[in-house]
Amino acid sequence: MPAEESSAGPRGGRSRATAAISRALAPPLLAGAAAGAPAALGPALRARSVTGSRRPSAPRSKGRSTGSPRAPRSPRGGMRGMYERVRRAWDRPLTAYYLILGAGLLITVLGLVMVYSASMIKALELDKPGTYFFRKQFLAAALGAGLMALAARMPAKLHRALAYPLLMGTVFLMVLVQVPGIGMSVNGNRNWLYLGGPFQLQPSEFGKLALILWGADLLARKQDKRLLTQWKHLLVPLVPVAFMLLGLIMLGGDMGTAIILTAILFGLLWLAGAPTRLFGGVLGCAALIAFVLIKTSPNRMSRLACIGASEPGPGDSCWQAVHGIYALASGGWFGSGLGASVEKWGQLPEPHTDFIFAITGEELGLAGTLSVLALFAALGYAGIRVAGRTEDPFVRYAAGGVTTWITVQAVINIGAVLGLLPIAGVPLPLFSYGGSALLPTMFAVGLLIAFAREDPAAKAALAMRRPGVRWKTMRRRVKKRPSGER
Repeated sequence: MPAEESSAGPRGGRSRATAAISRALAPPLLAGAAAGAPAALGPALRARSVTGSRRPSAPRSKGRSTGSPRAPRSPRGGMRGMYERVRRAWDRPLTAYYLILGAGLLITVLGLVMVYSASMIKALELDKPGTYFFRKQFLAAALGAGLMALAARMPAKLHRALAYPLLMGTVFLMVLVQVPGIGMSVNGNRNWLYLGGPFQLQPSEFGKLALILWGADLLARKQDKRLLTQWKHLLVPLVPVAFMLLGLIMLGGDMGTAIILTAILFGLLWLAGAPTRLFGGVLGCAALIAFVLIKTSPNRMSRLACIGASEPGPGDSCWQAVHGIYALASGGWFGSGLGASVEKWGQLPEPHTDFIFAITGEELGLAGTLSVLALFAALGYAGIRVAGRTEDPFVRYAAGGVTTWITVQAVINIGAVLGLLPIAGVPLPLFSYGGSALLPTMFAVGLLIAFAREDPAAKAALAMRRPGVRWKTMRRRVKKRPSGER
């Protein structure tokens, strides 16, 4: 049959249609395939036809590398992506742990530097070596670091067990302060115990820590028994014991410490869910007592009158407040340099204790003071985060109490230096000179570290960071290679 013969003829023969397609689409391919079978030509022709049907790609720009062009990112998308990355990093389980540890250590180290700088002239005035106050503060910081490490490793049960012994020991020492011949008066306040040599002890500083641990344990036990819904269980015996500590402190005339202790009491009541009426009633009683104590003391009235003062006033009653402002104003953006303060040369009283923040502003400028404020803000945020994310009532009350203590005391000290609050005579936590204030505060920071470590997610994250666990995890992730591959 002619059709069959034309399609199945000899090797050199092809149909006219096949020859036309081959000449039009693939002449180079057919030129070297004269001896090939017609059936083998089909895939090659199909591939060639598909390839030939593609459109030429658009010319690339000169400044762009190989690959398809990408749409430029909008600034809004970049900022949103950065915000998401920061938010994810901020929400990691170990964020509070690292914030407490880092901020606490940085404040302490920076405080040691500023104590050395601010106290040199004062030590020379007292015929002491220039490093006299620094060496005492460094010794207290070394002991405090040991207490912080110990507190960070102690479980919450052991902290609760220390609550009652610490409270009773503190009350006993505060009573000894009022015994003639044993207690000492410093700057008009009788709240010190002489330990021999250059060492003194202020028991009221340990009273803050004692009230926090004891009050947190008391409220946690009452919450377990569901008794905090009754107002009498909220107030008794927490408020009477706090008032007993306040009375012992006010016998020595230290109203600044009494204000901090009152703030701790209000913080514990707030965390326990005290109703607004009850909370307002206690606050009103405390305000009335404070008004009477201030009104009956000329010294406290003069301090209250120095808020916002720009001149020393009659009798130089506002000398310290005004020269604190002078020190901050002369610092500028980056300060006069470490050790180059002018106000510490006898112009500013207490440059290494209550007004060390003013010397920091003069020598390190606005950048230094904002750095200190940022560290305290980070420490306060981390403490609130620990108190807010835990399910243990004792941890919540204790972490909230410590955060209230450190934050309120820092605000009162810095506010007095800035002229926004009356001078209360309280040191800047972890920063000012004073071993009696530094030791319990560093123990309290270790308390926060221990609570941050007890979070279940933080425990898992810390376990993954151990060398053995990490090595095993990496071994599981490494893919086995063939024996002959190097």
